[in-house]
Amino acid sequence: MDLIEVMNWRYAVKKFSKVKVTEEKINRIIDAVALSASSTGLQPYRIILIKNKAIREELAKDSFNKQIAESSHLMVFAAFDSITKERIQDLIKLMAETRGVAEADLADYKHSLEGGLLSRTDEDNFIWSSRQAYIALGTALIAAANLQVDTTPMEGFNNEKLDELLNLKEAGLKSVVLLSLGYRDAENDFLVNQKKVRLPKSELVREIV
Repeated sequence: MDLIEVMNWRYAVKKFSKVKVTEEKINRIIDAVALSASSTGLQPYRIILIKNKAIREELAKDSFNKQIAESSHLMVFAAFDSITKERIQDLIKLMAETRGVAEADLADYKHSLEGGLLSRTDEDNFIWSSRQAYIALGTALIAAANLQVDTTPMEGFNNEKLDELLNLKEAGLKSVVLLSLGYRDAENDFLVNQKKVRLPKSELVREIV
């Protein structure tokens, strides 16, 4: 299928089957997310991949989203709770190693990052980091659909419980959004044969010429 066919095929699955997604496909989706657009290149979020069914069932108890427990895999997109000099230094070190340059050659870039990011409040940087996580989520949705893997993005969950259960606070992270992955239960998902409802491009897009 081409991209538009893939996007028409994709929908937010309401009922997953018991078929498991292969590790190969999960890894391909993660590879795509790793290449997702990221402001400054910092990637101020982390992904927790939950395969354990008991943990998914525990998380599902405080949510109306049954897909959390029913899915094959669950991705948690968690954003940095703050931006620190250490996180910026980690990026500079990785950038220098990847591009084969000295860290000193990146001093101006490091200074601009510190000046821009460290001057903001932790709350402002968390909001920014969360938006970056949503960009990654979008990439995951498209990558999964391209592999014919079904997904459901979700916000309706107990953030505090999830953060505690996964020890995210100790890692300087806060959960933002979830993505269930699996395969649609075509016989029991009421949405499976419904036409996708989207605005016409004439209403969605305003052209400035």
